Amino acid sequence: MLRHAVTQGPAVPAPTLTRPALLVLCACVLVAQGMVAAVNLLIPQLAASELHPDPGELLWSVDAYVIVFAALLIPAGALGDRYGRKGALLAGLGLFAAGGTASALAEAPAVLIAGRGVCGAGAALIMPATMSVLIHLTPPERRSRALATWTLSAGLGGLAGNVGGGLAGEYLTWRALFWAVVPLGALLALAVARAVPRTPSRPTAAVDPLGAALLAGALLAVVYGIIEGPAYGWASVQVLTAFGLGAGLLAAFTGHALRAARPLLDPRIFGSRRLRAGTLGIGTAFFGLFALFFVNAQYLQYAKGFSPAQTGFAIVPLTVGMALVPRFGARLQERIGPRLPVGAGLGLIGAGLLLVSTADAGTPYPVYALYLLVLSVGTGLCAPSLTLTVVAELPSHQAGLGSGLNTAAREIGAALGVAVVGTVLASRFHGNPQDPAQVAAFTDAMGAALRTVAVVLLCASAAVVTGYRAGRRGRGRDAVAAAEGAS
Repeated sequence: MLRHAVTQGPAVPAPTLTRPALLVLCACVLVAQGMVAAVNLLIPQLAASELHPDPGELLWSVDAYVIVFAALLIPAGALGDRYGRKGALLAGLGLFAAGGTASALAEAPAVLIAGRGVCGAGAALIMPATMSVLIHLTPPERRSRALATWTLSAGLGGLAGNVGGGLAGEYLTWRALFWAVVPLGALLALAVARAVPRTPSRPTAAVDPLGAALLAGALLAVVYGIIEGPAYGWASVQVLTAFGLGAGLLAAFTGHALRAARPLLDPRIFGSRRLRAGTLGIGTAFFGLFALFFVNAQYLQYAKGFSPAQTGFAIVPLTVGMALVPRFGARLQERIGPRLPVGAGLGLIGAGLLLVSTADAGTPYPVYALYLLVLSVGTGLCAPSLTLTVVAELPSHQAGLGSGLNTAAREIGAALGVAVVGTVLASRFHGNPQDPAQVAAFTDAMGAALRTVAVVLLCASAAVVTGYRAGRRGRGRDAVAAAEGAS
């Protein structure tokens, strides 16, 4: 019996992460994250603009981006897993540019708010797609360092937003900031098309439209309640209704996911102590970081007399630790595990907040910059290990879903940080911080607010470090694998 030889073509090499692709992905992250912070420095200009927004519309022009962004992150990550991460990234950049165009052309507050929401939907596609592409293109032994670079870009995005918003507020108009999004989105889309290879999609990946709608609605309601709490009061009808609706939708999602053959997100993954610790740790770090962002601009402008542009640049010391420390944190995690870099990093964030809480109008800026550096080093030290924890606890084919969970934890933590510091500040200071006679009262209230945030952060950090005890790793991943096997 003759055997016929089977001629095989040359093996197609798996795509790898090139330096141009890494730079493009990080630029996408930086721009998407930067728009979270940039508009905050333009609030005075928007309030005085020809749109004449009322206080509620002004608040929504800032918050629409964050609320839509946070609500859609997990479903957007699942869509990327199923239909392709590169396609999801390009679609996100297109939505981002479209939202910027609508915002720049707005002749009414409602149009501006809608444009911001579209930008947020674009960012929800961009963030998980960039991380999941990194994961698929990077071998496991180099993954922690690649994720350290991604984490750096996300951190620098907040700082770039402060600088860009400050420059636009002093030298340009608010419309110029939104117009800048359009060519940025187009250039990044062209660069993604040329430099970023396609990664394998998974047509069988669960999208679960009902689960996605329930989870997005729950996140939307919870984030709305967190953001509106300081304005309406935590016991107000609006906020309690939002939290009640969020809890109800989350319970409905959990019940649906436990019964579904292929759920969007299997709740049993949270049986992993490490996944719970990593998710809480990410939220805790950004809880502290964005609490600082909220009061930083006010302190520098009202207490120190800085201009908007100076204010944007004055937070640059936060870039030092975020730029230099993440790779060290990643190497430390590779050698001895995540517990030390996570614990030390979160502890330094808490220490930095306590130091900043001592600042008043007479504090020299170099001393204030040193306080920021402490917080910066802490962020750079813990962020890579926390990010890798969440990603590593899910199967590789669910990288987009894990990335969405990671970034959703960031945004919820950030919203909580702003809400807590804003609530404490408002409860202790009722004057006008622009009045020189009331600056001391403002800095006293700011200090109390930051100390409150620091105490909450350090308590949460203790829970995070406890969750990194050995012996439970992989349980969440096993649960997902079992659920998939059953389907």
